[in-house]
Amino acid sequence: MQNVPSSDMEPLDLKAIRSRISELEEVYRSCIDEEMVSTDSDQLMIDCALQPESRVDQVLSGLSEVGYLGISDLDACLEHLRDELSAAEAESTKIATEIEALGRINLEDSSRLESDLEGLKCSLERTSSEDLPQGTDGARLACSLLRHDQSNSLQTDHDDEFEIMKLENQIEESTAMLKSLQDLDSSLKRFDVLEQIENACSVLEVIEIDGNCINLSVREDIKELEDVLCKQKIEDIDELSEVHHKVLVEASSETMELKNVEIFPNDIFIADIVGAANSFSHLFTHDTLPETSSSLQWFMMKLLDRIRDCNLRRMVARSASKSRHSFEYLYRDETIKAHLVGGVDAFLKVPPGWPLTSSPLKLMSLQSSNQHKEISLSSLCKIQETANSLDSQIRHQLLSFTDEIEKAVLREVHLELHHDNDSSS
Repeated sequence: MQNVPSSDMEPLDLKAIRSRISELEEVYRSCIDEEMVSTDSDQLMIDCALQPESRVDQVLSGLSEVGYLGISDLDACLEHLRDELSAAEAESTKIATEIEALGRINLEDSSRLESDLEGLKCSLERTSSEDLPQGTDGARLACSLLRHDQSNSLQTDHDDEFEIMKLENQIEESTAMLKSLQDLDSSLKRFDVLEQIENACSVLEVIEIDGNCINLSVREDIKELEDVLCKQKIEDIDELSEVHHKVLVEASSETMELKNVEIFPNDIFIADIVGAANSFSHLFTHDTLPETSSSLQWFMMKLLDRIRDCNLRRMVARSASKSRHSFEYLYRDETIKAHLVGGVDAFLKVPPGWPLTSSPLKLMSLQSSNQHKEISLSSLCKIQETANSLDSQIRHQLLSFTDEIEKAVLREVHLELHHDNDSSS
């Protein structure tokens, strides 16, 4: 190595070197505490941010007409959205990995720069204390090396920080796009379920969708069930008309599971259906759950059946009350209360699907409102056994079954009176 003539080197004294080291330490601290981004870097970050935004706009514009698509087109849209979600998640993972690597490199470079500065300070102090003639030349050499190392370190730190900021910005944009795609996917699932329910049930109408809340209208035309009423030997149905219910459903935006349900008027018992619907998703794993099934869809089908059955049973009880008996449908217990002559009430258990199905009614109990004519327990058991052993066709018709129960009650009461008279005589 050739010695560099001292006349060619810039003369520096120890004070100047100390000043230079202080400046380098200040620069190092500013690199740690502040973000050093140039105008060109700002423009590059803007360009990086616009690229994901354009992708989101493209997806949104492509799905703006989703409400007019058919089932097959909706399935294609869902598949496209799933692909977009997978791509966005993969990109986010890749960017996060790169940020971690760059952060580690930046930390190592910063530590190395700090160590170099401390080494130079120690060398400077040692040179000052020894007061050697060659100290000036050594200081010049150390300062020259310091300029070179500091320039490289600052450039590396600057590039790493800019790359980290660029990747963080890309992650934010990718996260926003991912959230938008997830919202669109949830909306498509909700529309798909509601469309399937509306197509399957002509009595259901979606009035409004506000976020996760769905406002529905259920219209039940009792006159369409004229054949069923005729089988019950109920002929007067002129006064029967449509029955309307409003249903407010709050469902999860992601899984479409029920959160809350309200029905107006509140004359239909639905707590058991809501509880069963909340357990619907637990009956299947995510792999075995049918794509067209959801707890909301299952609940709506069961609710429509319940509304239909309750309305029809009320109409049957109301129309049958025009006879010499009066009837009352207790919807919470699914029981019909029949008021018989002599102050006796008969409680009839209604089977599932009655009166649409051929399942017969069942006498559960008898209650006397006249304490002076209380029926004995043995007589009640006989009446109940006799009534429930009747032909199923008779027990299916409310009026016929009630007439037979009344006959059995009168027969047992007559036997008891006859027995009491014989005992007294």
